[in-house]
Amino acid sequence: MSLSFVITLFVLGVIGALLAGMLGMGGAIIHYPLLLYVPVMLGFSSFDAYEVSGIVAVQVFFTSLSGMLTYRKGGFLNKQLVVTMGSSVLIGSLLGSYGSGYLQEDTVNFVYGILALIAAVLMFVPKKGREVEPGEQVGFNKWLAAILALVVGVSAGIVGAGGAFLLVPIMLVVLKIPTRMTIATSLSVAFISSIGSTIGKIATDQVLLWPAAVMIVASLIGSPIGAKIGQKVNTKFLQGLLAVLIVITTINIWYDILH
Repeated sequence: MSLSFVITLFVLGVIGALLAGMLGMGGAIIHYPLLLYVPVMLGFSSFDAYEVSGIVAVQVFFTSLSGMLTYRKGGFLNKQLVVTMGSSVLIGSLLGSYGSGYLQEDTVNFVYGILALIAAVLMFVPKKGREVEPGEQVGFNKWLAAILALVVGVSAGIVGAGGAFLLVPIMLVVLKIPTRMTIATSLSVAFISSIGSTIGKIATDQVLLWPAAVMIVASLIGSPIGAKIGQKVNTKFLQGLLAVLIVITTINIWYDILH
């Protein structure tokens, strides 16, 4: 890779990580279109959908690990929910990531398009749950949690995502998990999902080592900064802006698929 290409990837990684950190996301839903479209627009070699999903999978692994370690203390982690959803999401992400190697490139992009559209809508869904005390036990429907996690895992695994942008509303709205517990637990489940995604992408030779390394460094730098900025800015505006960008990207991807 040329130095200018490395700098471009680093800048894209930092931008995506900043936005992800501000909005409490893993970053896959942002980094996927950035890597798919921006390099070629700037005159560099393009990544195909397989390469983008592979790079994103490895990047999400490290950023979700960082977030999980940050929230592992404090007494809000629901270990039973992590085991239930984590085991299902791991199976799903392994199946999705490994199976993505046998899918057409347009199909991988189509799955991202569906997930991106869902993510854009979910950004406007009220996410305020009840408060919870540290160490408090919270019940939930185990079968429903397992089935939903499996679906999230398969779809997220295909595009190399951890699925946090889907796990959070599922935990809050469907499973009725308190807000602080959802934040801590979703990061742990997303990390487990990213393990399956990363293993599957590496096994099917979809990961480009050096671009992935650049994105990892950029994300580990940008995500914590974004999280601090997000505490001081109007996140509703950021959600709206990001939702518009995601919808535009989704339309562009579907246009490419249909033509």
